[in-house]
Amino acid sequence: MKRIGVLTSGGDCSGLNAAIRAVVKRAVHGFGAEVIGILDSTEGLLAEPPRTVPLSLDVFSGQVLRSGGTMLGTVTKGHPFRYPMPDGSVQDRSGTVVSAIHSLGLDGLIGIGGDGSMKILHGLMELAGLPFIGIPKTIDNDVPLTEFAIGFHTAVGVATEALDRLQPTAASHQRVMILETMGRQAGHIALSAGIAGGADVILLPEVPYNIDFIASKLEGIRKEEKRNHALIVCAEAAHSVNGKAAFIDYAGDVVYGGIGHQLGREIALTTGADTRVTVLGHVQRGGPPSSFDRVLASAFGVRAVDLLADGVSGRMVSWWDGRIRDVSLADVVAQEKPVNLQGSRMRAARGLGICIGD
Repeated sequence: MKRIGVLTSGGDCSGLNAAIRAVVKRAVHGFGAEVIGILDSTEGLLAEPPRTVPLSLDVFSGQVLRSGGTMLGTVTKGHPFRYPMPDGSVQDRSGTVVSAIHSLGLDGLIGIGGDGSMKILHGLMELAGLPFIGIPKTIDNDVPLTEFAIGFHTAVGVATEALDRLQPTAASHQRVMILETMGRQAGHIALSAGIAGGADVILLPEVPYNIDFIASKLEGIRKEEKRNHALIVCAEAAHSVNGKAAFIDYAGDVVYGGIGHQLGREIALTTGADTRVTVLGHVQRGGPPSSFDRVLASAFGVRAVDLLADGVSGRMVSWWDGRIRDVSLADVVAQEKPVNLQGSRMRAARGLGICIGD
C-alpha cells in the first residue's frame, strides 16, 4: 500500500476533519503511504482533471482536529449513476468517476459518508475494482450496523444546549417552547436530545402523533406538576396520524421543514397555550466536534487504514458494544436504521413520563 485516497461525501458534520487527520497520520506513521485528498466528493472526480490535494503531516495543525465541516469539501447532489445534465436529462456518469479513480493510481480508497453516500461509493468502487473502506458519518445516526456515526453526539449536544437555553424562557413567560431538530426520516437526534434536555414531549417520524394526546400531556403538567410551561422536541419529519411530513420548497430544492410551526399552531388552537418555535437547522452540523466524536473519528480513521493495509475491501468500520469492528458494506446498504421503538432510549423516555404523541 503506497498511495491511498480519502474523500467526504453527503451532508457535513463535526468530526470529519478529525477522521481525515487520523487517516493521514496512520497511513504515514504506520505504513509510509502517500494520501491523496479528493475534493468535493464525486464532483471532484467528474472534473477534468480530477480535483485533488496531497495530504501530508504538515497540513494537520492542532486546529484541524477541533474544526467543524470538512477540509475536502462535500456534495449532497449529483448522483453519478443518475447525474442531472443542464438540458434536464439524466445520464449515467459512473464510468467517468471510475476512470478518474484509476487515473490517480490509488491502491485503495476511504470514503467518509452517510447511508446514501455509502450506497453510491460502494457501487462505484465495485465497478472500479479497487479496495474500498467506508467510515460512517451523519448527524442523523441512521447508518445501519453501527451504534454511532461521526457527528451524532455533537449534534445531540447542540440540541440539548438549545433546550437548556429555552427552558428558562419558557418558565419566565409561561410558554410551550417547541424545538425542531434535523434527522430526516429518523428521530435519533430528537429522542436523545429530548431525554437529555428534559423535554415533556418528543415527536418522531417513526411514531405519528395525535394532537389530543399532546394536549392531554400539557394539561397533566399544569394540574399534576403545577407547572404552566413545557418543552417539546420534534424531528423535522415528524407528522400527525392524519397528516404527512412538512416540506419547504427552495426554488425547486425540496427539503424537510415546517413541522415545528405547524405543531405550534395546532397546540395554540387546541389548548390556548402561548407557543414559540425554534428551528435549529444547520446549527446542528457545525462547530467543534465533541470529545466523543473526536475519539470516534480518530479510531475509525486508524481502523480504516489498517483494513486497507491488510488487503481488506468492501467493509465499513463500526462502533458496536464499546469497540471498533468492521462490517460488510453490502449488508449496510441493504438496511435502514430508524429509532428502535422497543430500545433502551424509548423505554427510558416512556419511563420518564415523556409523551411520544401516541
